[in-house]
Amino acid sequence: MRSEGHAYMQLQEFIVALSGSFDVVLDDGYNQKTYVLNRSYFGLYIPNLIWRQIQNFSTNAFCMIAASLPFAEDDYIRDYRNYLETRNTHTK
Repeated sequence: MRSEGHAYMQLQEFIVALSGSFDVVLDDGYNQKTYVLNRSYFGLYIPNLIWRQIQNFSTNAFCMIAASLPFAEDDYIRDYRNYLETRNTHTK
């Protein structure tokens, strides 16, 4: 069971490593892929209903996240089991 990370019901993100490096692990409920962000001119788009974790920060890493919507606590899915149930419900 994953204890870190989260997904969003509606919000979409664009993540950039402005300095240093870190890994972004994306999980769609079926497949998992890790992206290493370490260039300020490359970013990673994350659509809604994708579980994501950011980890392995280097020294002095700085992560910028641009969000498609303002913060809303009720948009977060913080439990992986709930994420899988929600994902299955919304993709049928």
